[in-house]
Amino acid sequence: MGVFWRILFIEAVLLVYSLVYKWFTEDAGASDLFWYAVRIILLVVIIIIFMMVTLKKFLTDKIITPLESIAAANKEIQQDYTRVEKINLPENSPDEITSIVTSRAAMLRQIIRVSEERLNLVNFIKETFGRYLSQEVVEEILTSPEGRKLGGTRRVVTVLMSDLRGFTSLSETRDPEEMVQLLNRYLEKMSKIILKYDGIIDEIIGDAILAVFGAPKGHDNDPERAIACAIEMQNCLAGLNTDLLKSGYPSLEMGIGINTGNVIVGNIGSEVRMKYGIVGDAVNRASRIESNSIGGQVLIGESTYEQAKNKLAVMPAQHIMMKGMKKPLVFYSVTAIDMADKAVLLRTSARSDPRFDIKLSFQCWTIQDKRVSLLPIMGETIAMDGNNIYATTARPIDRFTDIKLKFDFCVDAHCFDDIYAKKISTQEQNQVCTKFCITSMDEKDQAIIKKWMSEVSS
Repeated sequence: MGVFWRILFIEAVLLVYSLVYKWFTEDAGASDLFWYAVRIILLVVIIIIFMMVTLKKFLTDKIITPLESIAAANKEIQQDYTRVEKINLPENSPDEITSIVTSRAAMLRQIIRVSEERLNLVNFIKETFGRYLSQEVVEEILTSPEGRKLGGTRRVVTVLMSDLRGFTSLSETRDPEEMVQLLNRYLEKMSKIILKYDGIIDEIIGDAILAVFGAPKGHDNDPERAIACAIEMQNCLAGLNTDLLKSGYPSLEMGIGINTGNVIVGNIGSEVRMKYGIVGDAVNRASRIESNSIGGQVLIGESTYEQAKNKLAVMPAQHIMMKGMKKPLVFYSVTAIDMADKAVLLRTSARSDPRFDIKLSFQCWTIQDKRVSLLPIMGETIAMDGNNIYATTARPIDRFTDIKLKFDFCVDAHCFDDIYAKKISTQEQNQVCTKFCITSMDEKDQAIIKKWMSEVSS
């Protein structure tokens, strides 16, 4: 229509010009001018009709129909990008449009190939780094403009720290490849449980795990989920030990400490090297609490207890003054939590082992911050059971202190290896008796002790 009106305007201008020219040059009358105008108009109408019909057919066949085919193909691509090549052009389409279609298909193939490569790269990055960080952290780092900047945000989180008892001494007597396989089996089980409860694994340091509940996204029940996670971890380890013993590996024991508090969550380090982590007193307290646990225990701090106490079954609170702290550290030993599925520690529901009177002399050394004291403390066992040693010592030992214990004799050319234990309590009967919970003991030594117990019981 735009072409039509342009042609009509030009013809009208020419008509007026022709009439004015004929009137001045030939001195034509009104009748001559009228019929002259009619002839020109009829001629113009014929020309316009001819042009419109032929031009419309040309535009429709050569341009509009091919472009409509391309537009329809573009809509199909939005539904299925594999239909790049499927464009039904008319047979008589101009070479220029055919060339556009060909180059369009090549361009789209290139775009799709590059997009797939980038998508595969992003998925590879997410999958790879998701093994070092949680998927939530990876998403935050990759999608947020602030994700790669140093610094962090203040959050209230629940920190879970777990550590295997006696793993260091066990590593000294085993082949490194064997210990790596053992550690991988253990970490695989524990990692799945932590992720199941929406926790993130901030660090794995040897056999120790630092997990966080409440970052980068928090929940209303972070303390409860952390405690339920810890209980399931302990119960899972009991089942894992059964499989490990069948495979020829030693059984493992794990202590867990949990604490809730304010931390800074974010990127820590420098522009050269940084890590996503947490910093704050809550982390230090969780570590302190974990250091006081024995194998099979789940200890929680006072702040965690206050937030989840209506759903917990715990032992009486324990207080201990630790180095660098201005007030005693308070923690509770959890036995159960009431959630969707009630989680109960297997160890607490198990029957306690019988206690047998066995007198053996020994030397022991206290351990502070993984440093063994130089001066030994002399002692003598009064009784033993499957997990504990009841003894008297020449000097008192503070509660929850780790010790290295060594018997002073050999049996049938077998000398006892170092035993690691933690002082649990002091009992007074006829004499002062210290209770040590065994955290690490060689399998051969265990077999000899069990043999003595069976002989005493018979």
